[in-house]
Amino acid sequence: MKALILIGGLGTRLRPLTCNTPKPLLPIANRPFVEYQLQLLKKHGIREVVLCVAYLSHEFENYLGNGKRWGMKIHYVHEKEPLGTGGAIRNAARFIDQPIIIFNGDILTDINLHAMCSFHKKNKAIATIALTRVKDPTMFGLVETARDGKIERFLEKPSWDEVTCNTINAGIYVFDPGVLSYIPEGVNYSVERGLFPSLLTKQFPLYGYASNCYWMDIGTIEKYMQAHFDIISGHLSFPLAGKHKIHDIYPGKHLKVGKDVTINGRMVCGDNTRISNFVQISGNVCLGHNVTIGKGSSLTDSIVLDNSHIGEGVRLEKAIVGKKCVIEANASLDPYTVLGHETIIRKYSRL
Repeated sequence: MKALILIGGLGTRLRPLTCNTPKPLLPIANRPFVEYQLQLLKKHGIREVVLCVAYLSHEFENYLGNGKRWGMKIHYVHEKEPLGTGGAIRNAARFIDQPIIIFNGDILTDINLHAMCSFHKKNKAIATIALTRVKDPTMFGLVETARDGKIERFLEKPSWDEVTCNTINAGIYVFDPGVLSYIPEGVNYSVERGLFPSLLTKQFPLYGYASNCYWMDIGTIEKYMQAHFDIISGHLSFPLAGKHKIHDIYPGKHLKVGKDVTINGRMVCGDNTRISNFVQISGNVCLGHNVTIGKGSSLTDSIVLDNSHIGEGVRLEKAIVGKKCVIEANASLDPYTVLGHETIIRKYSRL
């Protein structure tokens, strides 16, 4: 079985981090996000993957290559202009000669793909949509199903009086090849707003596979940060990059820690990271490769990406520091401050 990942988007909600880096290549706990999707696919026996690329497409080819490093075979389909989810899938038609798993490129999950594919086959569905449950159904378009999972209705952002379920489209699908006949070629088309309602109207067997798996759309700064914390804390079980855990630290190679460093939480460190004397670490903290933390600095629930330097006496709280940044002495970043790559913050600044 093959899989297709839709990764052509601009990632505008994650700017400034995505100004020079496509969203699926942003690191989460020091691994590019797309690796988590590839790892999940491989876990369920899928070794051939099609990537639908557009924005900064060369970055994917440079990093992933042909997939050999992951024991997979990776193909690339280049999109010259944005054609929506449907258009991207239609462009990859030559690879869809059997049932295929389709992933939106910003979904972090541990869904049981084998069980979902078995559900699809058992119901002889033309398409199956993975469903996830949410606390506030009024914020999303809902997918209403019968007891057997057959989809009965799509309900777009209902009021509380209209709510009949709490299941939403999770951005993961199983398609039979026949679905392609209902996706127009060469036009901007959405499977969510166009294809699925059309299949339902035509009374094709369209099913929803609901599960209680972990699910996160990492497409905003808050969710991107939360995905880090969920992996670092063990809420989502994916192997972390680096050596085996030592106490509450996942150290990379050549980690150097000074004296009287206080750690009240969990920390993931990349290779060649240096933490100076009297540094305080609280909550969940991720330090990339070649990061230096100056004497007496304090980091709480924060992320510092590769090759950045944090000066002495700096305070970070729920902040994200991009690659190759410099924060000079005694500066501080308030919650949800995000620095784009190669930013310099002068000493005593407060953001």
